[in-house]
Amino acid sequence: QVQLVESGGDLVQAGGSLRLSCAASGTFFSVRTMGWFRQEPGKARELVASITGAGITNYADSVKGRFTISRDNAKKMVYLQMSSLRPEDTAVYYCNLHPPSRDYWGQGTQVTVSS
Repeated sequence: QVQLVESGGDLVQAGGSLRLSCAASGTFFSVRTMGWFRQEPGKARELVASITGAGITNYADSVKGRFTISRDNAKKMVYLQMSSLRPEDTAVYYCNLHPPSRDYWGQGTQVTVSS
C-alpha cells in the first residue's frame, strides 16, 4: 500500500519559482519510478516529469529546462523544482507512481501562475 501527499503549491507570478514536495509511505519506495502529473480544468491529466529509483529522469517537452524532479529515498520524498513559471503551468499537480496507479491519486497541490 502506498500513500502520497503533495504540498508546496501556491500563487506565483510568471517567471517565479516553486518547489513541490511529495511525501510517500509504503514499502519498496526506493525502487519505484515516480512521476509528477498535472491537470488543468477540463483537460486530461498529463505527465510532467518522472524519476526512476536510480535517479534517471524524463521530462515533458513543455517543462524541459525549467523543471527538475528529484527524490530522497531515505526520506521517501519526491520533489519538483519549478522555475521560469508560465501562466500555462497553472494546474493541480499530483505525484504518483509511473505508470500511475488509480488507487494512489492524492488531493494534489494547486499551482497558479499569474501573468
